Amino acid sequence: MINREFRLASRPVGEPGPENFALVETELPEPGPGQVLVRNTWMSVDPYMRGRMNDAESYIAKFELGGPLEGDAIGEVIASNAADVPVGATVSHFRGWREHALLNADEVRVVDTAIARPQDYLGALGATGLTAYLALTETAPVTPGDVVFVSAAAGAVGSVAGQLARKLGAARVIGSAGGPDKCRRLVETFGFDAALDYRAGSVAEQLAAAAPDGIDVYLDNVGGDHLEAAIDALKVHGKAALVGMISRYNATGRLPGPSNIYSAVTKRLTLRGVLVTDHLDRFPDYIARAAAWLADGSLRTEETVVDGLERAPEAFLGVLRGANTGKMLVRLGA
Repeated sequence: MINREFRLASRPVGEPGPENFALVETELPEPGPGQVLVRNTWMSVDPYMRGRMNDAESYIAKFELGGPLEGDAIGEVIASNAADVPVGATVSHFRGWREHALLNADEVRVVDTAIARPQDYLGALGATGLTAYLALTETAPVTPGDVVFVSAAAGAVGSVAGQLARKLGAARVIGSAGGPDKCRRLVETFGFDAALDYRAGSVAEQLAAAAPDGIDVYLDNVGGDHLEAAIDALKVHGKAALVGMISRYNATGRLPGPSNIYSAVTKRLTLRGVLVTDHLDRFPDYIARAAAWLADGSLRTEETVVDGLERAPEAFLGVLRGANTGKMLVRLGA
């Protein structure tokens, strides 16, 4: 089978561009014993992938120069030599950025399309949804009456996190986003009480106005001025779940940390990172809960969809620039 896949053509310096990606044709053999061939139908592009393009060690392996890119994907099994994964099954796996994927059976997870759409397993029922859940139930647990601030709140993690904070009893949920349209959607679609437009002025000043008595919990997707503003606003014994820091991903040199970090000492704050890869065993329980919320309408989602494998780099660059509302997805086929 002739297959198309994206490879890392060069390592970016600063913001990536189309020149860093190469779409190539490869040949795939028939599935061997215990293997399945999957036709990908949806793939995810996520900010963390930017770090994998660098020649640096991190919590997840870097992309090899000239090697294939990868990431979460959903597809249909079109050939199988594995009894537990039949032809026609819809599966999730980690070999995105290509039209077809040849995988061992233990590298795929059959998903139930009777309880949710296939693409939901890349968003609200996928790693982004589980990240939001872990952040606000374990890393920086929300308790009834809390004031919660979520940065990049119109994105895949943030839009779910704001709604989960409400389910966990938050008295007030504040989100930041870029531009009036996204801020409007935070309130009207995702149920936030207040939205801060970081393009319109100081995040610290807007947060102080939205939460004059301070915040109890912060979910950080941005870092930079957002983290500094949150440290100022956090109450004594406040908690922050550090999910991502997209403001730093394209930096070409060392960046200073928050200038007010000493407040973490005087306020006895908890600033704790969370990686979903440490908790993949939690997926079954989380999916059961979140699928019910999707079904009853108490968890609302939005997607930004780009059609065609050849446009995957465009979608990825869009995520880094904040072009998406909700989850950014690439649709590869019907």
